[in-house]
Formats: sequence, structure tokens, C-alpha cells
Amino acid sequence: MKNTVPYDPQSEARWVPEPDKRPGRTAFQRDRARVLHSAALRRLAGTTQVVAPMRSDFPRTRLTHSLECAQVGRELGAALGCDPDLVETACLAHDIGHPPFGHTGEEALDQAAEACGGFEGNAQSLRILTRLEPKRFAPPDEPGVRLAPWPGRSVGLNLTRAALDAATKYPWARGQHPADPGSTKYGVYGDDLPVFRWMRTGAPDGRKCFEATVMDWSDDVAYSTHDVEDGLQAGHIDPAALRSPEERAELFKTAERFAAAAPEEFGEALDRLQAQDWWPVGYDGTARARAGLKDLTSQLIGRFCLAAEQATRARYGPGPLTRYAAELVVPRGVRLECAVLKAVAVRYVMQRDEQAQLRSRQRVVIAELADALLNDAPHHLDPVFAAQYEEAEDGRAALRTVIDQIATLTDASALALHAKLVG
Repeated sequence: MKNTVPYDPQSEARWVPEPDKRPGRTAFQRDRARVLHSAALRRLAGTTQVVAPMRSDFPRTRLTHSLECAQVGRELGAALGCDPDLVETACLAHDIGHPPFGHTGEEALDQAAEACGGFEGNAQSLRILTRLEPKRFAPPDEPGVRLAPWPGRSVGLNLTRAALDAATKYPWARGQHPADPGSTKYGVYGDDLPVFRWMRTGAPDGRKCFEATVMDWSDDVAYSTHDVEDGLQAGHIDPAALRSPEERAELFKTAERFAAAAPEEFGEALDRLQAQDWWPVGYDGTARARAGLKDLTSQLIGRFCLAAEQATRARYGPGPLTRYAAELVVPRGVRLECAVLKAVAVRYVMQRDEQAQLRSRQRVVIAELADALLNDAPHHLDPVFAAQYEEAEDGRAALRTVIDQIATLTDASALALHAKLVG
């Protein structure tokens, strides 16, 4: 492991101060433990990554993806001088706000939540970490003295400022993207702005901290490589098809969703990958083929991470890199290779007819579930959310509570509750 530097007290501060229970642990070790033991993280075992849980024997879920992302991020972050526990915490937490049915559920909940400001999985992650996952409560006010923000209320896991910042991919509110106000990506809802502003104390507007850029690239690396691995193993991806000019043309159209480049550049990126001796020529399910598939994944992760490490070191030198001292540098060619892999997974796995039919049904389930819960609230809400619903100041807050409830469900529990309430 490369040398790291201590983080300053502001980075290690918690929104509500609390003493250490056991000496010897760092603040970021405590953060990692809190996320790892949280119910919100466990729930991701039942949440769609690409294929819905229980639809195959060994599906990747949001939980397995988060664990794999954490392994990639911990090693890359440590190599660049970040605190490894801090980066691992961010990687474990980065998808913690994703609702049932993955991105399909996210889109459906965004429509259902239109009247209260929309839904975004990354903003929901911050909400869970700072409010919805009950671990710590702020002390009540004393007469004439405000001791803490949100007196007497849950402050979630009460992670450090640096951990929350590192888990935030989009450090802005809806409509405030620094370069694209129309972007659908954002990291905080309006009623969570107090903790967001505290978290971003001293941070440049709209800029991710260095650890968040490491987390973000680790996320891209993990899901692009593993989705292709899963697609090959399931028989949905034929490596030979990727040499067809017609297939490549369609593939590169899909890749434009992930990177701005001409077809020729995407072609060069795919050619570089296909030229490697570890690139598969086929997959027949034998032990040797399975070993080759695992080697493919390892080679891709190593290729993408080493390229980022070397390019970042070339720009910033050998010292430890933390917080706002640097930005992760990923060579353009490597980003395009990653984009092509994402496109392969989308075209041959996610865009299959059966997946499209499944997503259509999932959107209906979320919409009908939101209507049923809202019309009958607070009945059928969990006790935590029923209490929040009763305390809601207006219709927007009441709707947000219902959305929070749905977002905490797994795929299976969403289907079961829908069957109970809607039929």
C-alpha cells in the first residue's frame, strides 16, 4: 500500500459529534463498519443489477456489484494515497439508494414523485445515509440552546463529512448541474440541503472530491466488466458477432450513450480489446472456458485501473492524493474501451425482448404501488414511515414519505406488496 496522509479534523467531523466507543479505530474504519452492517446495504441483495434476483442461479445483484466495486476502489484509492477505508465506504454506499427493479424502478419512481421534486437514486443514497437508516439521533434542544441540526431526529448513520462527500457522484441539487442544467442526475433533494451544505463545507461548487472520482471510475470498471462476463456466461453475447461490420455499427450507436466519440474511435477501442490474447473467441461453459472468462474480467479491471493510476500520477506526481488536491485522470482511449463494454452489455443483455417486457411490467408495478400506498396512507406503511407520514407538514412531504417507503423495498417485497394491495 502506498503512503497515505492524515485527513484533517473537518474531513473526519460528523454532523452530530459522538465519542468513540473503542479506541484505536480510525473515523473511516467506523464509517466502513456502519455501512457494511446497515440494513440498507443488505437490502441490495434483493435488488436488480442487470438480471432480476432469483431468475438465475448466480445473478449479480446491487449488493454483489457494490462489494466488487468496493474491492476495485479500495485498491485503486490506496495506490493513489487515499484512505482505503474511506474509498471502500464510498463504494459500498454509492448504490444504497437504488430502488427495486434497478434503473427501471428509478425511472418509475421519478414519475411517481414528480409532485415532490422527483426521485434520483444518488440523492436517495444521501437521504438514506443521513436520515432514513436509523443509527444515530440528534439530541433534543435545551431551552434557548440549539444543540444540533434536526434536534431529536434521526441523522442516519452519521458518517464523516469526507465519507458522505466521497459517496456523492453528483454534488448538486436538481437543475443545478454546473455544465448541464437539464441533466437528470443530481445528488440531493431540497429537504436534505442542510446536511448537504454541511457536507460540502469548503468544497468547490459542483466539483467531486478525489475519492468520489475514484469511486465513480471503480463503479464504471466493475459493472462494465462484470456485465460482459455475465452476458458471455449466460450465452447472450457472441464474441464472433463483434467482428461483424453491421453489428459493430449498431453497437457504436449504443456506445454514444456513454461517451462522445465517432464510430471510428469506438472501433479502434474495440479493436484494441480484441487484439489482446485474453479476449474470448467463444464460450462453451467448460472449466477452461470459465477460467478464461475470469481472466478476462481480471485483465480488464487491471487494464482500466492501472491506466488511471499511471495517468493520474503522471499529472500530479508521487505524493498522496486526497479530497480536492487532485482529480482522477482516465485516458480517453480507456474510457472509450469501457464505453464499448457498457454498450455490449446493453445491446446483448439489457435490450433483449424478454428484458423489455419485464421492465414494462415493473414500471406498472411501481406506479400502481405508489397510488395504492398514497391513497391508503398511513396504512400499509412500515412503522417508521407511518410516523413520518403523520408528521408530514404538507402533501409534498407526505408523498416523499411514500416514495421513501417504496424505495426501501427489494424486488420481491415490491411484487408481494403490489399483489396484496392491487392484486
